Amino acid sequence: MTYYIHAAKFFLKNSTELGGYLEVDAGKFGRYLRENQKPEGKIVELGAKAVAPGLVDTHIHGLLNEDVMKSDWEGINKISEGLLKAGVTSWLPTTITASSETLTSICEMFKEHRHEETGAKIQGLHFEGPFFTPEHGGAENPKYMIDPDINLFNKWRKASGDLLCKISMAPERQGSADFIRQVVKEGVVVALGHSSSNFEDADDAINAGASMFTHTYNGMNQLSQHEPNIIGAAFSSRLTDCELIADGHHVQIPALRALIQAKGCEHICLITDCMQAGLMPDGDYMLGELPVYVKDGMARLKQGDNLAGSILLLKDAVKNLVDWNLATSEDAIMMASYVPAKSSHILDKCGVIAPDMPADFIVLNPDMTLDATYLDGEKRYQA
Repeated sequence: MTYYIHAAKFFLKNSTELGGYLEVDAGKFGRYLRENQKPEGKIVELGAKAVAPGLVDTHIHGLLNEDVMKSDWEGINKISEGLLKAGVTSWLPTTITASSETLTSICEMFKEHRHEETGAKIQGLHFEGPFFTPEHGGAENPKYMIDPDINLFNKWRKASGDLLCKISMAPERQGSADFIRQVVKEGVVVALGHSSSNFEDADDAINAGASMFTHTYNGMNQLSQHEPNIIGAAFSSRLTDCELIADGHHVQIPALRALIQAKGCEHICLITDCMQAGLMPDGDYMLGELPVYVKDGMARLKQGDNLAGSILLLKDAVKNLVDWNLATSEDAIMMASYVPAKSSHILDKCGVIAPDMPADFIVLNPDMTLDATYLDGEKRYQA
């Protein structure tokens, strides 16, 4: 079935167009036609609304009281369906530090049920840990933190059917540079975080092939002009991408602005780090094996009061950046779609509106609130 969308604005891959018509044919995007090129055929009229690529969350642990670490496939699919309410059409289920046996079992589950999700598309797996430093373990259990092990990692990759495509790790762990060089050759994305790293170790990791920073600022020592450390490496490395949680709690607005201005919007990857309390009421929850409470828009560990993931939705991160005057709507959308897809090497599957790409898109109201979410050209959520 072919139809055309008529809207006030289109966030296309290389331009933002005012007015016009976007072709959707057999679940894929076709041509964009200008306002004076009205096509023959079915037209879906969206009036003053805007059309943007479906959002891509490459760092998310859970939603709707479900958790990647403990949910069965039915629960994972519940997350997948729930993400449509957040404007997310593609995601990387994200683990936390755990035993090798637990991580292997999770990999096997995702391999067994590959392509069976009915909501937001699972484009790979992201391992957050276990190659972290306990000092900045955050909400992750230090008893499972170990040095990088290529044989162990390849065991997980095989168990996942090569779905495992991204790993977050601390660059100061013994053997990190050699490990990074090897997994990058296999096409895996390496992000640096949960780390007490000095600048030199982080820089060595980047030169070995690490290309991202995990929820930048969080799980890292504070930046100092005398000790530039891992945050200094994030600011000073030209072409690396920085994950960023734009909920106003994890990173204050001036610090958000500083990183965005230093890196450029094309290198900021908006993430949520959302845990199971997303789209749920305040109360008590778990993140992995650790008890968490949710109050005032934040998830915190009951012991130590550290931030424990978030309850942020990616659609709200986009709106926050616009409302806080940190980015244009065009750049905010790019940071939640194109950059996550590019940085995780899944840009051939999602993240842009371009001919022959899957027609996964969202419809936005003029105030940047979400109106609808489409998968493969079919409306799947209406606000």
